[in-house]
Amino acid sequence: MTPESVLEIGQNALYVTIMILAVLLIPALVVGLLVSVFQAATQINEVTLSFIPKLLVTFAVIIIGGPWILRTLVNYTQRLFEDIPNLIG
Repeated sequence: MTPESVLEIGQNALYVTIMILAVLLIPALVVGLLVSVFQAATQINEVTLSFIPKLLVTFAVIIIGGPWILRTLVNYTQRLFEDIPNLIG
């Protein structure tokens, strides 16, 4: 196993992680920004007003994007297992 192959495996792992996290975090970030603008406009400083919408959006994204996330993780894991003979020998 060469250092290049180790770096490639690590790079692919980080890429898959960033893709999955982006799918989960970007909608929560957008909703948080919209709620913050609403709070600033109405001068309502309630903590749960920002927490509950982000939580609901995150659950919705998990439900809608869950199959894609699972498929991405399974494909990455299958590629790792299929590359084991090439990495060893």
